[in-house]
Amino acid sequence: MRLSQLFGRTLRQAPAEAETEAFRLILRAGLARQTAAGIYSFLPLGWRAIQKIMAIVRDEMNRIDGQEMLMPVIVPAELWKESGRWFAIDETLWRIRDRNDRDFVLAMTHEEVVTDLTRREVRSYRQLPYMVYQIQTKVRDEPRPRGGLLRMREFLMKDAYSFHADAEDLDRYYPRMYQAYLNVFRRVGVPAVPVQADPGMIGGTGSHEFILPSPVGEAVIIRCTACTYAANQEIAVARRPTYYTDIEAAAPPVEPVETPGVTTIEDLERFFNLPPEAFLKTVVYQGDDRLIAAVVTGGTTINEVKLANVAQVGNLQLASEEALRAAGITPGFVSPVGLHGAEIIVDEAVLPHTYVAGANRKDYHLRNVLPGRDFPRDHVADIALVSAGSSCILCGGALVEQQGIELGHTFKLGTKYSAALGARYLGREGREEPIFMGCYGIGLDRLLTAVVEANHDDKGITWPASVAPYQIHLLGLNLDSPDVAAAADDLYRSLLALGVEVLYDDRLETPGVKLADADLIGLPLRVTVSARSLRQNAVELTPRRTGQHVLVPRVDAIAQIQHHPALAPA
Repeated sequence: MRLSQLFGRTLRQAPAEAETEAFRLILRAGLARQTAAGIYSFLPLGWRAIQKIMAIVRDEMNRIDGQEMLMPVIVPAELWKESGRWFAIDETLWRIRDRNDRDFVLAMTHEEVVTDLTRREVRSYRQLPYMVYQIQTKVRDEPRPRGGLLRMREFLMKDAYSFHADAEDLDRYYPRMYQAYLNVFRRVGVPAVPVQADPGMIGGTGSHEFILPSPVGEAVIIRCTACTYAANQEIAVARRPTYYTDIEAAAPPVEPVETPGVTTIEDLERFFNLPPEAFLKTVVYQGDDRLIAAVVTGGTTINEVKLANVAQVGNLQLASEEALRAAGITPGFVSPVGLHGAEIIVDEAVLPHTYVAGANRKDYHLRNVLPGRDFPRDHVADIALVSAGSSCILCGGALVEQQGIELGHTFKLGTKYSAALGARYLGREGREEPIFMGCYGIGLDRLLTAVVEANHDDKGITWPASVAPYQIHLLGLNLDSPDVAAAADDLYRSLLALGVEVLYDDRLETPGVKLADADLIGLPLRVTVSARSLRQNAVELTPRRTGQHVLVPRVDAIAQIQHHPALAPA
């Protein structure tokens, strides 16, 4: 491709909407352009890179017996109503109506469609297991698109679905997909870290995220400095310390204490001269159609994802003061003692020892509150947010926090969708059984961003050879010289004839502009033809990553270009 004819141009400065360095480079190098907030067009350079990524993904999916297919973006609402997600997902699900007043969904994922197809196609255990996948456009009505290609309203995804006769067969297949994902990320040049994760709206019994550690990512992962433990902060667990040793038989009765204007844990610490762990913090949430009171110790932050999972609610948010008062609860002094207007969920670190808690009465707290005696401790679970400095649940080592970009997610769905939509098969014994499912996604726009995030320097992108839009950036410097123009054109035609991917900068620009654009676009190997190199009957080869210039004889140039180490795939 001649750069003079390439659609799209490089930019000296990135547009104002570019929030991260990777996205600034994507815009400046001419890979993508914004069409609307959260909606982008890929220009030819960007689309070639995406296609290279797609080819690697397809190769890895096919290696584990995947069958590529294509499902529609516009999906009848009836399928989503059957699964229940029509009612459970908020406004991020794009709902539309056709001219006949029928409800449809612009699919953000395809569990319902693929399960519907399965219940119509699969009859016998002999048809199981199998895995199908697609590369398809997805749509989410994101309230706040951000990070350019990281959080979009329209995006590309590879989603795969596996179908099994039982949980054991799903468990056997899952590691194959897990390894395929590691292979994909290694081959595209992204050092992804697999972590335990929350299934979220997809559901299921177990899942992993694949994260590129990066300060621009939205995911927060918890990692142990001493062992292999790693998990998304949404589900991370840690060892929980014990603070008190008094026992129930010796616990004194509850004592009200007047605490005028004392509402925060910090105020209570000063007032009672006690550490934060000596207090109970009760936070009331609205969960679907009921109030849920989460009870934790004063030094604990509530993990709302864990709480929603424990309470089995799809939509969890803090209860308003109006809702609290309607339930007879005093805002600012909420107490689990005598609480009748909400379901109580107690954190597992709240032990049967005495605490200070709210009194559900303005300007009062209660001393000597004993869980189990003074309020029910029937529903106990881990609802704590794990943070840096906690102790690893496996080895006791120190945990650290790290931000990252989520690149892919794998799920063991079990029978969540097959049971809801009636996808069953006839087993060996002649009985109908529910089909077990797995679900596996990779965001391709995000993955392109991650490639640039993991492969750039202060001059521009440093593409891995496996996904670079072109392999060679051929520069003819001072093409107003007939000798230089003829030599550069001859080398370009020769490389094309051999099937080498070449981006030829044939523009009548200054050497400084051409060299800066070559560094910005960042193809693996730069080949420069100039009057100086021709005087030595040579051309100059410069790997983008090292920047080390080597003159090679023109007679050997093509062979050395074809076999250059910079073009070796990962």
